Amino acid sequence: MFIKKSLEEYIKNVASGDPTPGGGSVSALVGSLGAALTSMVKNLTVGKKAYEELPDEIKRKISDNAKEIESLMEDLKNIVDEDTKAFDKVMEALKLPKETEEQKAIRSKAIQDGYKVALEVPLRCAEKCLRVLELQDVFAEYGNVNAITDVGVGTLLAYAGLEGALFNVIINLNSIKDQEFKDKTSQKVENMLNEGKKLRDELLKVVYERLR
Repeated sequence: MFIKKSLEEYIKNVASGDPTPGGGSVSALVGSLGAALTSMVKNLTVGKKAYEELPDEIKRKISDNAKEIESLMEDLKNIVDEDTKAFDKVMEALKLPKETEEQKAIRSKAIQDGYKVALEVPLRCAEKCLRVLELQDVFAEYGNVNAITDVGVGTLLAYAGLEGALFNVIINLNSIKDQEFKDKTSQKVENMLNEGKKLRDELLKVVYERLR
């Protein structure tokens, strides 16, 4: 499991000539780090004087958002390894026999099904990274000001995880012939990208304001 390796080992594995771990796995990793930094900001905020002066509803939001972010961090950690196997169904299908017309039809369907499976993991990764971005607002606004740069880095990483994962969704979509599925998924990708960029820019605006 790549997630169990040391940072040095993982970086060497990424740099090697092997196709895995690749961009999908790395996207999940940076997304999990974005969530982790946000959790750190929560831990550096709760119990401080400025925190105690916050309204109870803000304290509850900090607590609730932090719990969900911790769960998302664990999910993204799992995807670090899961993504390396996402393309297995396509590779298996490509090895199927293609001597007869029937075999060709079976192989073609298996390949198409494989591409749909292959994009499920990065799509789930992108969804979780987007959710991290959605939960970061309270930490940007009310998190310990001494850790505001960590909010900023967490935002950038969560967004990088989102867009990086969507690259893999798009490249798999390019090989899918089911136009209805393709159109529906493409629209979802576009909506997620637009929402992710909007959240990123809003969060970074708050970060820069609190940096001054």
